Amino acid sequence: MENTFDVIRFFYELGISSMNCTMQSLDIPAAMADDEQVQFSVLGSGSVGNATVVRAGESCVMVDAGLSARQLKDRAKRMGVETIDAILLTHEHSDHVKGLSIFLKSQAVPVYTTSQTAYVLRQSGITAEWRTFEAGQSFSLLGMEVRSFPILHDAVDPVGYVLEHGETRLGILSDAGHVTHAITAALQGVQTLFVEANYDEALLAADTKRPWSIKQRISSRHGHLSNKQVAALLEIIAHPRLQRVVLGHLSADCNSEPIAEAVIAEALRTLGLQHAQVCCAAQAEPRGWWPVAGA
Repeated sequence: MENTFDVIRFFYELGISSMNCTMQSLDIPAAMADDEQVQFSVLGSGSVGNATVVRAGESCVMVDAGLSARQLKDRAKRMGVETIDAILLTHEHSDHVKGLSIFLKSQAVPVYTTSQTAYVLRQSGITAEWRTFEAGQSFSLLGMEVRSFPILHDAVDPVGYVLEHGETRLGILSDAGHVTHAITAALQGVQTLFVEANYDEALLAADTKRPWSIKQRISSRHGHLSNKQVAALLEIIAHPRLQRVVLGHLSADCNSEPIAEAVIAEALRTLGLQHAQVCCAAQAEPRGWWPVAGA
C-alpha cells in the first residue's frame, strides 16, 4: 500500500480507528484512582505551540510551555490541574517556551533544561529558577526518575525525555529530524510513547504554501519526523507491553489525524501489536488523560 490514502481506506474498511481513544481522552477525570498511576494530558501540540502535563501521584510536571500563559493556565484548569510543580523544557524554540516567562510570574516553579538551553533563554530575558543538566543525564524529580537523551533538531541543545515512576515508563520525543541510536536506546521499554509525527511525505511534497527551502528544512536531519519515520522508530523499540502511541506536532497543512493514525496503526499491526492504541494530540484543545500502563 504505497499510497497514503489506500492505507487510510484499508484501516477504515477493517474498522481500525483511534476515534474511540480520541473521544475518551477528552473527558476530564476526577482524582486519579491510584496514587502510583502516571497519566498525561497534552494541552496543545502543533506548529503554533506545545505543552504537556504529566501527573504522578500528587505531583504535576509540565513539559514545555509553548502556549500563551493564559492558555497554559486555562487549559490546565480545564483538565483539573490547578498547580504545576516543575517545568521540563525540550528546547528553546518559541512554540515550546512562548508562555514560560509570564507563566512563571504567577507560578514560580523550577525549570529543568540543559545548561545551553537555559543560557539562551536567559539571554532572551527569561528569569527562572533554573535547574540545569547535560543532555543524556538522569535526575530525580518529584518522585520520578527523569532520563534525558539528545536529539537532532535546529536548536542549541534539544533533548527528549523518559519519565519513570515505579514500573511505568513514558517516552516523550518532539522536534527531532532523524531517529538516532541515542533515541532508540533511550526509548526501549516505554509503555507509552508521545512522539512527533509532523508530516506526511506526499503532502509535504505537494504543499504549495511552503518554499522549497522550508520543505528541505522540515525534512532534514535537523528538522521534524514524518509519519514514516515514526513507523520505522516503532519497528526498533516496539515490545509486547507497548500500550499506547500518542502522536503530536502534526502539521495543519502537511498531515492529518486520519493519515497519521492509519500509518502508525499499520506499523503496529505488522509488528503484532494490534492491542496498542494510536491517538493524536490536538493544537486547539487539550486531550488526555492517557494512563501510562505499568509492567
